[in-house]
Amino acid sequence: MQHEIYKYACGDLPCEGFVARKAALDLPAPVVVICHHWSGRDALMDQRTKEVAAMGYIAFAADLYGRHQIGTESESCAALMNPFIADRAMLRERLRATVAAAQRIPGADGKKIVVMGFCFGGLCALDCARAGIPGVIGVAAFHGLFTAPNLGPQQPITARVLAMHGFDDPLAPPDAMLALTKEMTSAGARWEIDVYGNTVHAFTNPAAQDKASGMNFDATTCARAFTRLEGFLKECFAG
Repeated sequence: MQHEIYKYACGDLPCEGFVARKAALDLPAPVVVICHHWSGRDALMDQRTKEVAAMGYIAFAADLYGRHQIGTESESCAALMNPFIADRAMLRERLRATVAAAQRIPGADGKKIVVMGFCFGGLCALDCARAGIPGVIGVAAFHGLFTAPNLGPQQPITARVLAMHGFDDPLAPPDAMLALTKEMTSAGARWEIDVYGNTVHAFTNPAAQDKASGMNFDATTCARAFTRLEGFLKECFAG
């Protein structure tokens, strides 16, 4: 496995991503962009990037906050994330710049990109589909936030959409999930939501250990979700 820090810019903002790939990868290769959870591009996100790269793709962990900023507790994580939740137009521009940076990775097939993400990153993945960013042919959200951006009329969504969701996730209750299905259907998206019972938020994060508050790692669900991701990536990149 080869991996390196990948420095790029979103406008004037310096960003520090992480790229991983197999040493003997046929190029140009499809790219999977990993959008981080609310903490930022931390060690867990880099580990997930290596896992995706092992599936046979160029994997790119984005630095959406810029300057490789990482939150260390709830207050600092929220301070980094909340400006983007409040200003989805700003988030959309950051995502466009991030995908453009992925397309510039040496050996990347810029027309075959899937964007995936966790929690806040799941929202980012869904927003990439909503934005119709060129080159993005699929998106996958793990315990993502579902709220629509409300940036005007939604254009048809051409990217495939996969969401892997805990039914008891307090950040995306059943009504929010139903609203997402209606939104995706109205936009003509080819969508799928895999719903896991007795599962709350952050089920892919081993550090989440508080089910009573709705944040809890679930090793079995995590493994099932990554198995589905592997199949989804094959489907997206088959053409």
